[in-house]
Amino acid sequence: MKPLAFLASLLLLLGCGADQRIPPTTDAEPAAIIPAPQSVTYSKPRFLADKQLVVYADDCAAKAADALLVTLNQKSIDARMTTNREEATIILSCDNPGFHLGKPNHEAYTLAIAVTAIELSAPFETGLHRGLSTLEQILDQEWSESRSLTTRTIRDQPAFVHRGMLMDVCRHFLPKEVVKDYIDHLAYYKMNTLHWHLTEDQGWRLAIDKYPKLTEVAAWRTELDGSRYGGFYTKEDVREIVAYAEARHVRIIPEIELPGHSQAALAAYPHLSCTGGPIEVANDWGVFKEIYCAGNDSTFIFLKDVLTEVMELFPSPYIHIGGDEAPKYRWENCDKCQRRIAEEGLHDEHELQSWFIEEIGAFLEANDRTLIGWDEILEGGLPEGAMVQSWRGFDGGIQAAQQGTRVVMSPTSHCYFDYDLKAIDVEKVYSFNPIPEELDSTLHPAVSGGECNLWSEHIPDKATLDQQTFPRMLAMSEVLWTAPDDRDYDRFRERMRRQYPILRDRGIAYGAETIPYTHRTEWLDDSLLLVLEPQQEGLKLKVELDDTETTYDAPLVIKRNGAKNVIIQPVQDGKTVGNPDVLQLWAHQANGVTPQLSSQPSEYYTAGGADALTDGILGSTDFRDGHWMGFSGEDAEIVIDLGEQRPIESLYLQTYQYNNAWIFSPREVEFQASDDGENWVPLTVIYPEAGPKHRGKFQSFFSHETDGMQRRYVKAIVRNIGKVPVWHEAAGADAWVFLGEFVVN
Repeated sequence: MKPLAFLASLLLLLGCGADQRIPPTTDAEPAAIIPAPQSVTYSKPRFLADKQLVVYADDCAAKAADALLVTLNQKSIDARMTTNREEATIILSCDNPGFHLGKPNHEAYTLAIAVTAIELSAPFETGLHRGLSTLEQILDQEWSESRSLTTRTIRDQPAFVHRGMLMDVCRHFLPKEVVKDYIDHLAYYKMNTLHWHLTEDQGWRLAIDKYPKLTEVAAWRTELDGSRYGGFYTKEDVREIVAYAEARHVRIIPEIELPGHSQAALAAYPHLSCTGGPIEVANDWGVFKEIYCAGNDSTFIFLKDVLTEVMELFPSPYIHIGGDEAPKYRWENCDKCQRRIAEEGLHDEHELQSWFIEEIGAFLEANDRTLIGWDEILEGGLPEGAMVQSWRGFDGGIQAAQQGTRVVMSPTSHCYFDYDLKAIDVEKVYSFNPIPEELDSTLHPAVSGGECNLWSEHIPDKATLDQQTFPRMLAMSEVLWTAPDDRDYDRFRERMRRQYPILRDRGIAYGAETIPYTHRTEWLDDSLLLVLEPQQEGLKLKVELDDTETTYDAPLVIKRNGAKNVIIQPVQDGKTVGNPDVLQLWAHQANGVTPQLSSQPSEYYTAGGADALTDGILGSTDFRDGHWMGFSGEDAEIVIDLGEQRPIESLYLQTYQYNNAWIFSPREVEFQASDDGENWVPLTVIYPEAGPKHRGKFQSFFSHETDGMQRRYVKAIVRNIGKVPVWHEAAGADAWVFLGEFVVN
């Protein structure tokens, strides 16, 4: 056929319309598909269905046809199979003619909705399932009583081969039904990997026949309140979940943590530790010094036995072994580990970790599996053949690519969905490019893709999981499917908002796109004013103060009468968005006064400047909430000039402690007062009520009653404890002191 004649035939086949790399997102666009297809051509006629859809599938498309019939049935769309292609209104095939997006991969597909029939074709079965996801989104948005669809042709394939989500079921356990729900969500948005984090310090979640104590002991912990918490998946559960994922062409990569993050396993089998125990399953968050003993041959017998059973359950060619945050304290003080270092000719404990992981990697390779580890496995030398998941920024991934290995990018800057929206909102996720600019173009193929990570310390249930995951997952799905040059955030945002009814229909309690509102304080006479500013169009704020609930329309007035709680609930389109926020406010004499600081806080925890210490907004139990000022390893002095002599009844300095994050109460706080800012009168020295071993996150107030003394200046001298105490896993590191409000009543 001559070129011009072929082109004319192709246009007639596809229908008239302009080819758009990303279809324009307007009210006229029939469906807002996420992730955006690579190419869409629209036509004017519509596909009109009879009372019953008739499905034909060639041999390789039989499973896809079965999945389609289930989907149509769930949507109450009448359909049946046929062996006669001529009578079909939906045709599934693997021949995929006319694919023109370059070299197809196994997820490529073409979906043509014509006037008389819908045809889905792909070179491989996985591509058919990706096309079914697109068709399902179109049906969800266009199918109605008219039983018609806009005609179009979609040619599509992903930009990256690895598009995943990490689900941590160790800190908080999730029932298998929730895991299966999320497999459905991943498939619907064309994500292809569930990275299943199954073992941790706080719980072991996988049944292993050879080691029953892993589920009898390691799967359960005693909480701080004395209650028992835990759970695990039986092998039958895992087989069911794996089969469920395979049917949807979602790969499950299991993660069995080693050598660190292993305290739960060591509680069950303490002889595998450096000390021999006793050890308990961890009941708090953080990094713990208990670690598999690298000098103990029993450790490797145990791990290989465990991994053998893991490989029997999971067909994935990849096994994730973690390898991150492995403190070396136990190894440094273990005769067996030191002997291993000498026998193997290693230089230090970092090389011992590399040797440890190489032993496991060789075992996996002998079983035709590839080891994946977090970027710490680069320390001491990258194990041969390993794949690296880079979480501490992009540098580890770049280094791994330069060493010739494949990389999955999931940096904390863009991919940690357990982080608050203040750190990572939808737009920040959408700006993520798994291929960093500084990576040489010849190494771009080394980047397999990316993952969104959801660590579950603060995700106790499905509702919280939904809120943290969505709608951010929609952005991640497009980032990993659609080529960077074809992405447009404004268009994506419009399509995303049109997906919200679908999320609700799928039972997803999604959260906000970004911080729902900002807040600040102002001062008027003796009152503190709280000013709220919604950040999304149409967002309303319900506020509760002094047991009175209203819809916010003017600044709230806080009188000087101690701390006050303001409860704020964002509402969008009549639906509450996320959980209510609680702001603690305290109107006092120093509101609006900028304190003088003797030393500058850490660049990571400035709280926005010295004014944060007197803005009337107290810090919460989240030290990343923007209201805490952090000082590392040094003392600090805070001076407040009230402008004139005033009667002062009391002084309060708010501090924070969370020893797992190396944040401790000050060693002591001294209050002083002055008339001229030069000659200071000591008032009192106060010591913390709780010592550095006090666990959990809590706020404290160092307080002093002054009985109405007349002074212009007040000072707080905050003395740090210096170094993290010797009993702590981070012993010797600089300790942090976090300061909230300096209250002058």
